[in-house]
Amino acid sequence: MFEAVHERSRGTSAALPDHPGERRAKEKFDLQRAVGKARVVFSGAANGTELVDVYQNFPMAVAFPSVDGRGRKEAVLINTSGGVAGGDEIRIEVVAQGNASVTVTTQAAEKVYRALDRSARILTRLRAQGSARLAWLPQETIVFNQARIARQTEIDVSSGTELIALEWLVLGRIESGEEVLAGHILDSWRVRVDGRLVWADGFFASDQALLQLRKTALLSNWKAIATMIYFGPGLETRLERLREIGASLECACGVTIVGAVIVIRVAAIAGVDLRRGLRRFLDQLNHELGSGPFGVPKMWSC
Repeated sequence: MFEAVHERSRGTSAALPDHPGERRAKEKFDLQRAVGKARVVFSGAANGTELVDVYQNFPMAVAFPSVDGRGRKEAVLINTSGGVAGGDEIRIEVVAQGNASVTVTTQAAEKVYRALDRSARILTRLRAQGSARLAWLPQETIVFNQARIARQTEIDVSSGTELIALEWLVLGRIESGEEVLAGHILDSWRVRVDGRLVWADGFFASDQALLQLRKTALLSNWKAIATMIYFGPGLETRLERLREIGASLECACGVTIVGAVIVIRVAAIAGVDLRRGLRRFLDQLNHELGSGPFGVPKMWSC
């Protein structure tokens, strides 16, 4: 399962677009770059959830740990290179069909290292169809000083599906005395319901703007920030309950409805505090939603 395979055509070979100021740097430097891809497709079956298709291209690999019950599957994405650097590209696609129940996470925190020129790019596409239940719950992304990253999360859901999607950033590990004083961070979301765009969001900070984030009106002393979205039935009822859960956390948390999705923001001083808050949030959310894929992934405890 961990063996690298040769890429085969799936119509996704186009490179992510360059950001301003990077094309000239690309011509100047010709360093070796990693281009990793992972794709998993799940479908509902008579005996639960089954894996329909899996594709992996070095340095990305996929593992499937055993979980309690046959109705749910958990997939673990592994970046065997140990992190991403400038110019690297990672593409991830997750599809849940029918009545599949799926949790997808990562083996460890993703680390984004100092870049000489170009940004590392991470593109995640999530698709839920039919009555599928899909949880995208990766571990944190740690950004080091002078790192450059452009991350894009694209979500397509259909009426009748249920989805939780999380992404979180740690801007330097406070336990190690790390500071992010320069670099380039672009983190964007696009969510479509039945093909219609219902929510678009972006976080952008570069070089001097990173220093401004310390102002009270912005991130203040919060170095760990998370965005989580929920799509499913009974949004108004869910909203009140999620606000109650958010208020019980030791982290800062805000919950609101935007379009057809609930958006949850969580922030903490340190990554370990944010992890603790997210674990508590997911534990209570999974209890609220009933048995399914929305609890804390098994890999978070390894």
